[in-house]
Amino acid sequence: METQTPFERIGGEEKVKALVERFYDLMDLEPRYSALRAVHGSELGQARQKLFWFLCGWLGGPQHYTNRFGHPMLRARHLPFRIGIRERDQWLACMDQAMQETGVEETMRERLRESFFQTADWMRNVGGGSG
Repeated sequence: METQTPFERIGGEEKVKALVERFYDLMDLEPRYSALRAVHGSELGQARQKLFWFLCGWLGGPQHYTNRFGHPMLRARHLPFRIGIRERDQWLACMDQAMQETGVEETMRERLRESFFQTADWMRNVGGGSG
């Protein structure tokens, strides 16, 4: 089944949407993600939508994000936000918990954890954690 994209293996748009919704719900609810939550401002609706669009394409599905906004330019778009080791680690932990809670199979979770780490680490724009 290696010919399937990660998008297909996860379960398509419905599953990606559930993953994104759980990710932001956890960020809002869990105190251990407070530094990550603080970076996002008071309203999460736009962030939820953009992450959903981005992940669909990044996982090999429909290119909703690039069709609307062009190349993601992730690092440039995140430069206004302070992203250190703490924020990176909280993002990764929150996403891993969301993947687990939405039933992403373990093999796929491991593969995505590695890719998410590389991207999240590259997004850091301060040397250490917050504080």
